[in-house]
Formats: sequence, structure tokens, C-alpha cells
Amino acid sequence: MSDSEIQEIQWTIHQTNPELVQTVRAKLSEVIDPEIGMTIIQLGLIRNVEIRDGIGHVKMLLTTPFCPYGPALIEMTKAKAVEALNMPVNIEMSMDVWDLSMMEDPSALDWGMYA
Repeated sequence: MSDSEIQEIQWTIHQTNPELVQTVRAKLSEVIDPEIGMTIIQLGLIRNVEIRDGIGHVKMLLTTPFCPYGPALIEMTKAKAVEALNMPVNIEMSMDVWDLSMMEDPSALDWGMYA
């Protein structure tokens, strides 16, 4: 897969704190969905990252509302965001329904994971 096929989601910090984008993406890429085996970045689960009044705000969603690993994913995401931003972080859950079109890296489709 070429880099041109990656559909990087633009977060608020892309405009307000561009120097933090790569660090945040790298740290959040360490969080892997154990059922799918892909990072939360690849899956497009992080919908926004912004900083307001010295607090990081990460808006995320889960691949399914009944994800058995949801609480663990949320806690791991928060811990990695705190490491990346070096400040307190709130995780805000999106009510959007995840689908394959939200993936930043649709390479899983090439692996035959989804028909």
C-alpha cells in the first residue's frame, strides 16, 4: 500500500498544535484492537484530538457498541494520549456508528479480513 492510499483524519491539533500530531499518532498507534489486530489509528477510531484550557480531548468510537474490549481500549487510549500530550486527557465517546469507510488504512481489506 502506498502512502497516497492512507486517508489520514485531520484533527483539530493539525491546525492548532501541528508539532504534536506525529507524536500523538505514534503513541495512539500503540493501541491495538485485540479482536481485529489493527491499531486504533488504522481503524479510524480516533475522530478528533484537541487541546482546550490545558486539557487534551480525544474523541473516539468503537468498532461496535458492544465491544467486549471497549473499556480496556478506552483506558489504553487515554494513557497513550496522556503520554503524547503530557497533560490530562478526557476521552469523549462518539455516537457515530463505525464502518469500513472510516478506516485510515484500508489495507485490512487486502488481507481478506472482510468480504
